[in-house]
Amino acid sequence: MKRPRVILSLFALPLALGLAACDKATETSAVSGEPLAKISAPAGKSWSEVVERTPEGGYRMGNPQAPITLIEFGSMTCSHCADFAEKSGTELREKFVDSGRVSFEMRNFVVDPIDITSALLARCGTPESFFALTDQIFGNQAKTFETWNAAGQAAQEAAMNQPEEKRFIAMGEITGLTDFVSARGVSKDQANACLANLDEAKGLAQRAKEDGDKYEIEGTPSFIVNGVKFQGSWPELKAHLETLGAR
Repeated sequence: MKRPRVILSLFALPLALGLAACDKATETSAVSGEPLAKISAPAGKSWSEVVERTPEGGYRMGNPQAPITLIEFGSMTCSHCADFAEKSGTELREKFVDSGRVSFEMRNFVVDPIDITSALLARCGTPESFFALTDQIFGNQAKTFETWNAAGQAAQEAAMNQPEEKRFIAMGEITGLTDFVSARGVSKDQANACLANLDEAKGLAQRAKEDGDKYEIEGTPSFIVNGVKFQGSWPELKAHLETLGAR
């Protein structure tokens, strides 16, 4: 598989989308284990409603002490990641996370300017809104690309050539992403403030580089299950979680 190119500098961002980062995943063998008991959520909540930002810069849903930890490295411009979000969504939350046996952490593995723009906007609300916004942005992925392409090269280059503190604001406008999240509870002023947050943008790029090196990420989505790298489709990952005791 081709290793995804990660943005290392925000001063010379490439125009090409990072779709090469999307490689078809391969099956990995699972380890059998005894069924694990369900763990009760805090009173008045389900575990999938318990969301917090992690020290590693991701967002974790579920029991912080879950015996099975699932981390996804995902790119918002990767079609396989969007497919995983669509196919896993409800079942991952209701069968696995809500049981208290599995926690799910999403780490944005950014590879291009639209990816960074999308990630900044998904992170713009409360921690509890992150997964819903992420799934909705994934669901709108094709429309985002269509809007970007329809703008034409001149408009694209004008957005890319903005001063760095304005670049992602321009990207949000030209892709329609700012209006998209504004219709979902993130005001335009709030969205633009998030898109102007260069510390967050540079942090996303730096963490993607570090995680790519540490975990040898060769395609997205890639997963870490209890500290071990795993690549596979949702049915394969689901079977793997079940053999680890989430059943």
